Amino acid sequence: MSHLQYAKTPPMGWNSWDCYGAAVTEEEIRGNAEYMAQNLKEFGWDTIVVDIQWYEPGAVSSQYRPFVPLVMDEYSRLLPAVNRFPSAEGGLGFRPLADYVHSLGLKFGIHIMRGIARQAAHAATPIKGTSVTARDIAHTNSICPWNTDMYGVDAEKDGAQDYYNSLFELYAEWGVDFVKVDDIAASRLYDTHQPEIELIHRAIQHCGRPMILSLSPGPAPVPYADFLADHANMWRITDDFWDRWELLLDMFDRCESWQGLTGGGSWPDCDMLPLGHIGIRSVDGGGADRWTRFTREEQVTMMTLWSIFRSPLFFGGELRDNDEWTNALLTNRDVLDMHRSSSGARLVSRKDDKVVWSADGDAGVRYVAMFNTGEKTQEVRVRLSELNLEGAVSVKELWSGTETHNLRAELTCGILPHGAVLYRITYA
Repeated sequence: MSHLQYAKTPPMGWNSWDCYGAAVTEEEIRGNAEYMAQNLKEFGWDTIVVDIQWYEPGAVSSQYRPFVPLVMDEYSRLLPAVNRFPSAEGGLGFRPLADYVHSLGLKFGIHIMRGIARQAAHAATPIKGTSVTARDIAHTNSICPWNTDMYGVDAEKDGAQDYYNSLFELYAEWGVDFVKVDDIAASRLYDTHQPEIELIHRAIQHCGRPMILSLSPGPAPVPYADFLADHANMWRITDDFWDRWELLLDMFDRCESWQGLTGGGSWPDCDMLPLGHIGIRSVDGGGADRWTRFTREEQVTMMTLWSIFRSPLFFGGELRDNDEWTNALLTNRDVLDMHRSSSGARLVSRKDDKVVWSADGDAGVRYVAMFNTGEKTQEVRVRLSELNLEGAVSVKELWSGTETHNLRAELTCGILPHGAVLYRITYA
């Protein structure tokens, strides 16, 4: 089965990073999974992801403790820290937690770092099924610039594929459905690690269990779009995204660069949605324990851009603290239907602080997103002819539910600063 069949629509779920950094616990994973199953699953939210350093017993925030001992098995593979994930006791790993998440009708995902643990390389621990050791395959000059846990793996060395195969065999035994691999997609500091992406892609095919592959951080280079689509289901087009307007404004450039390169099981990823209650034990993004610093208009802008572009949607806040407003952003059936089933998202116009995107729906439906990125309320408009529409149309604004019939010639709306509207257009 092709990996492209694993994510026919953009993946949707929750990730622990924005609220808990590297320090999430099993209780918090279970609690968010229960909330998702009860309140969000019917809307398409179906994946729970344990983010970075679940193998670090002493993790306390998003600030990593350098060069500390990690929990590892005899084959150089990292294991969940049982003080944080008690059900992993006795060598069971994430199997009990994955089973619980699956019992709720959800998928279970984990974050891993590219490469092999430095402590494994230093101790020359074995690679399962081979006579090779971790020291033999470690690329000791290939290190993550922001985390000390791992060395890269030298793809040219005997045993490199065996190591990754053994990793994903273990994850398959645990029941993992989604794997986010970090320090691999590219960043402002280094290029994409293509040889290790190839090793990981082959390891997923080898393990026999369908797993969605997500690559981080970013920005992944647009010229590598074909390679990324051939080997992964989603890849970050940005560095870590936080609740700051300048980062959201920058995303318009990134989506414009990637337009036309999304769909068919592979999805350029705008990163997590820093909504609701975040920063509980994550001190990244210039803030601490807080509710999102985005205004309501900015939150609508983010959800609108992510959805029409068809980015994967991964909520970053503590779900159990969601208020009515936040849940309304996540449960708008019209918006989510566009996200799931539209195609051909494209920039129609961008002039000064006024931006218009469009996408195609089923049965002649057209979607139009209009944004005001400026600092004052202003009218944004688009002619129906720019959308290849003629004659009278009916229009529904999907966030408010407001409908207009027999519209001709032009669609126009006064939009608040940093705000957005999203229309579904059908022939009258």
